[in-house]
Amino acid sequence: MNENHILLVEDNPDDELLALRAFKKSKISHRVEVARDGSEAVNYLFRMDESQSLPKVVLLDLQLPKMSGLDVLKAIREYPRTQLLPVVVLTSSDEQRDMVESYRLGANSFIRKPVDFTQFTDLIRQLVAYWMTMNMTPGNC
Repeated sequence: MNENHILLVEDNPDDELLALRAFKKSKISHRVEVARDGSEAVNYLFRMDESQSLPKVVLLDLQLPKMSGLDVLKAIREYPRTQLLPVVVLTSSDEQRDMVESYRLGANSFIRKPVDFTQFTDLIRQLVAYWMTMNMTPGNC
């Protein structure tokens, strides 16, 4: 399977639904896989074999059950196959320490989720346009 897809890591069912609606409203055709906690995200990424393509980008919430988003990010950066995987922290947190720690652990971007659906949809459209189309990664150079 060599399909470009997105991994959304989100435990809040309302935020998950909002994100999926934003993808649909933006007419985004890329497959979106959802992990609903940190452990599920790590298991999803680390159980893939070499014939399966990793997601082009991970959209990662920080406040997750079982394993925090920061712990997920740390695990992604420690695992050789996922070290260079783009990770966008997409969170409700406006804590400076969360932003600093996310970047320290290797996040590619830190974005606060807008509350307004129209703004959130526009954000999703822009994120997908950049990370799925414009951004070059070692696997697609």
